[in-house]
Amino acid sequence: MKIALPLAASRIAAGAALLASLAVAAPSFADQPSASWVTSWATALQSIPQLEAPPPLYRAPAVAGRTVRQIVYPTLGGQVARIHVSNEYGRTPLVIEAMGIAPSSGGAAAGEAGAARVTFGGRSGVTVPPGGAVESDPVHVELHARAAYAISSYMGAEQTMVAWHRVASQVNYVSRPGDHVADASGAAFEQRFTQYVWVTGLAVEAPGAATVAAIGDSITDGMRSSLNQNRRWPDALARRLAREQRTGLAVIDLGISGNRLLSDSPCYGEALERRFERDALAHPGVKTVVLLIGINDINFQAMPARAGLDCDAPHTRVNADDLIAGYKRVIAQAHARGVRIVGATLTPASLPPEREAIRESVNKWIRTSHMFDDVADFDAALRDPANPVRLRREYDSGDHVHPDDAGYAAMAEAIPQSALAGR
Repeated sequence: MKIALPLAASRIAAGAALLASLAVAAPSFADQPSASWVTSWATALQSIPQLEAPPPLYRAPAVAGRTVRQIVYPTLGGQVARIHVSNEYGRTPLVIEAMGIAPSSGGAAAGEAGAARVTFGGRSGVTVPPGGAVESDPVHVELHARAAYAISSYMGAEQTMVAWHRVASQVNYVSRPGDHVADASGAAFEQRFTQYVWVTGLAVEAPGAATVAAIGDSITDGMRSSLNQNRRWPDALARRLAREQRTGLAVIDLGISGNRLLSDSPCYGEALERRFERDALAHPGVKTVVLLIGINDINFQAMPARAGLDCDAPHTRVNADDLIAGYKRVIAQAHARGVRIVGATLTPASLPPEREAIRESVNKWIRTSHMFDDVADFDAALRDPANPVRLRREYDSGDHVHPDDAGYAAMAEAIPQSALAGR
């Protein structure tokens, strides 16, 4: 069965010259009036290590001439949406020949009712230059907060995947060869993967609303939370806001597992202080950022170097003063944009004494310096009262670093109401 898409569009013919002629230099989200557009769902990209024989965790699925279907959950509803597409870290043009959005029916299936064709400058396809980003034309589609939607992209005949958001905690799908954007059935989507690619933002037209951007490392990314269940702490925050009837706020998750404040990684993305403008502040509607970062800076300096792919490299030596200086630079970026920034204390990680001393010094500064506009004391919410260097047992996913679903929910409850911007 095919989805009856309301906006018919012709297929882009193959050939490099024609693809180049169809390239769209669409304005970025940041260029749109913030009073009208609000980011309702987003993710952050990281480059994929380009190796002849990568480890299994870094083997990207083949997407050339296939349809990629990704499941997203907007946290703010609306009637008109725009989709942001990024070729950040791309070395060649990103070619999308057709795109559609439809309510998800579970798994790889999509609903027929409410489906819409996505266009770019009136065309069904788009070519995004290396390092570039574009947004779609406004799409008239009924979006409901926290409901699942399938965004399907038919990829160019030579397209490869060189960037992704690796820990999506969400199953997405790649089809067998062909254009399956309009398929309601999931039968053609034979391959599963647990990353997000290319689609990095979904904005809705919502005058007067605002977005809370959560940014950080694996604990914001929801590492070890339940697959396909939206149990990361930003998801729990979105549910809390709905329970409190604060309907004018969206929440977006820009955490990257393994990310550091000060150092880039071959696997875990650019340093947060360098990606902060693009990944958080450039999204429309962002009025508040919650920042949780630093535990990997503390830990990776002590990790042994590995032959071949060393994701923890460089093993940069850091102390509390280094991290505090980095926080100040991020705070300055936010304030230059008129955005409030909430500092989150670093959570217990069963660190050895030397590294634990850095964590405690950083947390003391976050709590007492008054440099942040507000503080979310995640450390206090999760630590074991009998042994504060450890997570509470009921909040420990089992690795003594990452919370479980209950721990992530406790983090969402620990954010002060005063920290959250609204209408």
